[in-house]
Amino acid sequence: MALIVQKYGGTSVADPDRMRAVAEHVEFTKRHGNDVVVVVSAMGKYTDNLIKLANDVSATQPGREMDMLLTTGERISMALLCMALADRGVEAVSFTGSQVGIITDTVHTKAKILEVKGDRVRAALADGKVCVVAGFQGVSTANEITTLGRGGSDTTAVALAAALNADSCEIYTDVTGVFTADPRIVPQARKLPHVNFDEMLEMAGSGSKVLALRSVEFARNHNVPIQVRSSFTWEPGTWVTSQEPKMEDPIISGVVTDTSESKVTVVAVPDRPGISAALFEPLAAANVNVDMIVQNTSHDGTTDISFTMPKADRVAASEIVERVAKEIGAAGVEHQADIAKISLVGAGMKTSPGVAAKMFRTLADEGVNIEMISTSTIRISVVTAASDLERAARALHTAFGLDSGQAYSAPLPERK
Repeated sequence: MALIVQKYGGTSVADPDRMRAVAEHVEFTKRHGNDVVVVVSAMGKYTDNLIKLANDVSATQPGREMDMLLTTGERISMALLCMALADRGVEAVSFTGSQVGIITDTVHTKAKILEVKGDRVRAALADGKVCVVAGFQGVSTANEITTLGRGGSDTTAVALAAALNADSCEIYTDVTGVFTADPRIVPQARKLPHVNFDEMLEMAGSGSKVLALRSVEFARNHNVPIQVRSSFTWEPGTWVTSQEPKMEDPIISGVVTDTSESKVTVVAVPDRPGISAALFEPLAAANVNVDMIVQNTSHDGTTDISFTMPKADRVAASEIVERVAKEIGAAGVEHQADIAKISLVGAGMKTSPGVAAKMFRTLADEGVNIEMISTSTIRISVVTAASDLERAARALHTAFGLDSGQAYSAPLPERK
């Protein structure tokens, strides 16, 4: 008997019909002799609606109270799914994150999991029940309700799978797997049967929304096999495991695009030791996630420092950067929101020279200007103007032989 953890995202449980369809899916898995733990997100755009409600009520939103508010969405989903399962004769029991024993640190709205106890889940499974767990939440070491940030339900599912020593973790979403590119931007994108953890980490870190970055980190650290599947079909999805690519696999696995970041440039910074630390330490203390950093060559004792960060952190970061710029004697701060990040990801880069040169030549031939460059052993990222995103992504997808030969025809979710 296998133990399977299944996670269903917001679109999968968006309305009563979808909730009943998920119950059917869970029943099918249970009837075939498996123990099942289900992790659910809030229904549809419920979390977004709660955030809007909070904004309408008050401009002051303490983190503790936001966490108390936002965790209600998943609690609704877990209770309704248990009711739908009861209709099908499947005995199920729901648990909040705190009831499961998901212990986090004390950072509200972006908490990190420290431990998963899971005793009540193990007891319920031993009694033959399906366990339905509210994703995205836990309880801190200070006994306060916390949330794990966007994509937190993925992290909940993988953490539970690791703690329970599950055979696999199935992430059900509104696409049928991991694709070589976003089909909404590159219609010729095709589904990948397998991606290894390192590639998926780079894809998630570069802006792919299929899996949350922290969930992939957790899966790699605890060697939890993940299958990304659609809750709307029964077709196989994409496996994400520790398996290395085979010799005949393509050099590049995917073209990842991201428009969620903005660019900040601190102009004419004094070029002396300690300046970078003075700038980035306060940002780190404020939980601002800085991505790409470029420092220009020094001229006349000053240099420009540019970096990218999530647009969602812009308000908090702007106050810090403006203050630090004055303290260190910089000439000013420039903000640019209309940028896009385009990344090539592939484990084959490790042993294949010339990928960067081919990428830059392809973009040059398309008339796309590169503003920033960042690399790792299996990723090359560039920042361009947002208006160049689609043209650049399609050209790179074709240049590296990733086109499927036909346009993706399955229904696509709305872009957020």
